[in-house]
Amino acid sequence: MIPIAKALKIIKAESIALGPERISVNDAVGRVLAENIVADSDLPPFDRSQMDGFAVIAKDTQSAPVELKIAGESAAGGGWHHKLKSGQAVRIMTGAPVPKGADAAQKVELTSEFRIDVWDGKKTPGSVTILEPTEKGRFIIPKGFEIRKGNKVFSEGDVVITNMIAALAAFGYSKVLVSKQPKVAVLGTGSEIVEIDQMPGLDQIRNSNSVMLKALAEKYSVPVTVFPIVRDRISDLKKGMSRAAKKNDIVILTGGVSVGKYDFTKAALIELGAEIFFDKVALKPGMPAVFAKLGNTYVFGLPGNPVSAAVTFHLFVRELIMSLQGAKDTGPRKGFAIMAEKAKGTKERDTYLPCKLDTDETGRLSATPLKWHGSSDFIGFARSEALIVIPKGETRSKGDVVEIVYFS
Repeated sequence: MIPIAKALKIIKAESIALGPERISVNDAVGRVLAENIVADSDLPPFDRSQMDGFAVIAKDTQSAPVELKIAGESAAGGGWHHKLKSGQAVRIMTGAPVPKGADAAQKVELTSEFRIDVWDGKKTPGSVTILEPTEKGRFIIPKGFEIRKGNKVFSEGDVVITNMIAALAAFGYSKVLVSKQPKVAVLGTGSEIVEIDQMPGLDQIRNSNSVMLKALAEKYSVPVTVFPIVRDRISDLKKGMSRAAKKNDIVILTGGVSVGKYDFTKAALIELGAEIFFDKVALKPGMPAVFAKLGNTYVFGLPGNPVSAAVTFHLFVRELIMSLQGAKDTGPRKGFAIMAEKAKGTKERDTYLPCKLDTDETGRLSATPLKWHGSSDFIGFARSEALIVIPKGETRSKGDVVEIVYFS
């Protein structure tokens, strides 16, 4: 039985990156960058107005109210490309270029415009009264204030999220270099398992693990194939593993990893010639977790109990999925919370307790251990939002600060 930290270190060490590919920015969410994203221009690319109003020379407004001659108009996509002189103002729209010579803007609500109609039917710029003074730089975002040309926007190894897409597009990345995704196979095992659209017979249960693991893996934008259930026979397990490993980078099995009479997963891996890196972790729930390599395919044997399978996925399978893509952050997000109730760990294993998160009236995050009945209790686990970490041999009392592991 090895510590969790050692298991994670082994997974990291055995992970060989799958290499890059270039894809459309439209498909980039959830993918891991295989290149640095660099600004190809200043942003904003010119001094930009933050308001609808008038671009002015600030010192012209110090004795406001003051009347200035309107010299022209600057709109988004159509700037006024002349130099503003003292005594003049340029009507300006939000996002429009600030003309040369102007060093401030005043919002339209603090102005009063006068226009002149001439007999030929055309509108001729008139004048504007600036009702209150403005100051140099007011309502102007300077050129390059957000980022300078050549500066790094995002780094290789970052996971692309929806909020990043606008920046990628703004700097011309219609195609993005990302890491290839590992192909994942899910293989449920157990003679007692039937498909979810079947009514279980005597001593049978539905295959809830495979659909759960598929959903968990797809959260990380990887393609997943669910294979048919394999019965508790070494010959069937060997055939099922070999078939799943043929065209996939990762195979996830559930069940058959403990020490029971019909737990054949480890034996089948050995007969197939797989290299087994670990087969027992100091973790509750999820101690009998197996990590191996069959040819070029990584294999996880996860416990059959659904809570154990979910916890070991979050801790170990996620680590591999992200490491194969060269992600900077391969593990789950962690944080801290205040214990809402007392909870006890175990003597020899670190305990990861499903919990509910809340905030109290002072803004503190609190973690309440869920009332569940062991690693087969997926009903209790279904409402969990994170895991409370209790190191082996320790207890956490109400009010203690504890480490939590998020499911995201």
